[in-house]
Amino acid sequence: MARVTELQSILGGAAAPVSPTATATATSQDFAAMLRTASVGGATTATAGAAGATAVATPTGGSVGARMVALAQGEVGQAEQPPGSNNSARIATYRTATAGSMVAPWCAYFTSWLARESGAPVGARGEGHGSVDALYAWAQGAGKAIPASSGQPPQPGDLIVWDEHIGIVEAVLPDGRIQTIEGNSSDRVSRRVHPAGNAIGYVRLG
Repeated sequence: MARVTELQSILGGAAAPVSPTATATATSQDFAAMLRTASVGGATTATAGAAGATAVATPTGGSVGARMVALAQGEVGQAEQPPGSNNSARIATYRTATAGSMVAPWCAYFTSWLARESGAPVGARGEGHGSVDALYAWAQGAGKAIPASSGQPPQPGDLIVWDEHIGIVEAVLPDGRIQTIEGNSSDRVSRRVHPAGNAIGYVRLG
């Protein structure tokens, strides 16, 4: 009995053992925290130089612009398979929004798909457009185009048009730069940040 008492005394000061369940829970929590940090880091890459900045002029919840932005956000990272092919199973889905579509550069297919899925299809008959020039020409005729030269700032949910490329405005940063989501940018749906005033114009669908 004396030996048992001695052993209990020695062990009494030891830290309580950690159960396997507690260890697994802690490990799971640590991993979740790291994952959240990584996600935030990826998002802020698009807004380099605007640390702490918050977007302004965010679209209202039920508007066409809000629906398009939310839909586009869910597509970020969708990529060509294989790279450089202008194709993948998901990109084939984007093409379904445009009549007569084919495997080709797909930025306008992507915006046509966003518009159709959000209830505001582009084109005189809602047929979509695979050509940036054709889409912007339609918008001009339909009174939905806003030339950059007008000085009117874009809003989240506006399509943003450059020479032979198109995307959607996700946010307007406090310093005036424009954060976008673009199909067919580095062979995928990508977030980008552009200086204010470098676009040809915008298309406001609702």
